[in-house]
Amino acid sequence: MIESAARILVLLVLMAGPLAADTLIVANKSDDTIDLVDLESGESRATMPTGHAPHEVAVSADGRLAVISNYGDREQPGSSLTVIDLERAELARTIDLGSHSRPHGLGWLPDGRLAVTTEGSAHLLVVDPGAGTIELEIATEQEISHMVAVTPDGGRAFVANIGSGTVTVVDLRTGRKLTDIATGDGAEGVAITPNGREAWVGNRSSDTLSVIDTETLEILEQIPCPGFPIRVAITPDGARALVSAARSGEVVVFDVAERRELTRAKLDLSTVPTAAERLFGDRFGESPVPVGLVVSSDGASAWIAATQADVVVTVRTADLAVTGLIRTGQEPDGMALVSRR
Repeated sequence: MIESAARILVLLVLMAGPLAADTLIVANKSDDTIDLVDLESGESRATMPTGHAPHEVAVSADGRLAVISNYGDREQPGSSLTVIDLERAELARTIDLGSHSRPHGLGWLPDGRLAVTTEGSAHLLVVDPGAGTIELEIATEQEISHMVAVTPDGGRAFVANIGSGTVTVVDLRTGRKLTDIATGDGAEGVAITPNGREAWVGNRSSDTLSVIDTETLEILEQIPCPGFPIRVAITPDGARALVSAARSGEVVVFDVAERRELTRAKLDLSTVPTAAERLFGDRFGESPVPVGLVVSSDGASAWIAATQADVVVTVRTADLAVTGLIRTGQEPDGMALVSRR
C-alpha cells in the first residue's frame, strides 16, 4: 500500500511540469506534502513530497524557488528546509539546519537569501537557499520564535514569539538583535506594510493586533481583534489588513490607515472526522480553524487555509464573499503564491 502511494506521488510530480499559470503552493502538515494548485482551474496539478510536517512556504521574488519549513512534531522534530525548483517542478535540495530544530517562519531578503525562525533553538537564521548554507545565526532569546516578516529593503526582520508575547527585532545588515517589543500574549502572525513603515502583529491569546513603527520600534496602536487572530496579511496597495481568526472561524478585514475593523465573515465549513487528532485538536469546537492566509497580487482575492476542514477557501477581499473551495491534502496551513503574469 505504501509503495503504491509512493508511485502515485512520483507520477503526480512528473506530471507537474513547469508552472505556466498562477499557482498556489499549499503545505499539507499531516501528509508531508505540498500541493501545486492551478488557480485558473482551482485544481491541484501535482503533489510533491517534503520533509516531516511542513508548516510554511515562501516563494522567491523571481518565482523560481519555493522553500518549505519542515517543522516536524513532538515525537519527531524537524530540522530541515525543502527547496523546490519551480522552473522544473522538482526537488532542488534539502537543507540540513543541524541543531536548529523546528524551523517555521520564512521571509525572503531582497538579495535572495532567506530568514528562517527555529523554535527549537530560539534563533533567526539567514540561509542561502542556492548554496544550501546558513549565513547568519542570531539568537532571539525568546520562547517559541514562530513567524517572521522582513522589511522591503531587507534591513530588519520582525520575529513573533508566541511563548514570550513579544516581537524580536533583528538588524539583518549587522546580524545583531536590536530589541524585544512586548506586544501581547501569544504574539504569532506578523506582516509588514508594502511601504515598510509598519509591522502588524496578531496576538492570538490577547485577541489584539499591535501596530509597530518599524523605524522607531514604538507601538502605535493596540487594536481589538476577538477570535484568536493567528495570521496577518496586507493587501499590495497597503490599504487593508486581513486576519484569520482561528477560534471564531472568521476572516477579518481592517483599514490600515485608520487602524479599525471594517468587516468580518465566518467560514461556515464542517471539520473533518480526524480534526481532533490534529495540531489544534478540538480546542476550537466546530471552527474549521482558518490559519494560513495569502492575498493575490492584485489584492482582489485571498486564500485562507482551513486546517481542520482540509480545504483552502477563496474569498473576494472587497466583501469576503466565498468564491471557491480548493481541496488539498490533510491539514493545509502555510501557503505562497507564484504569479506568472
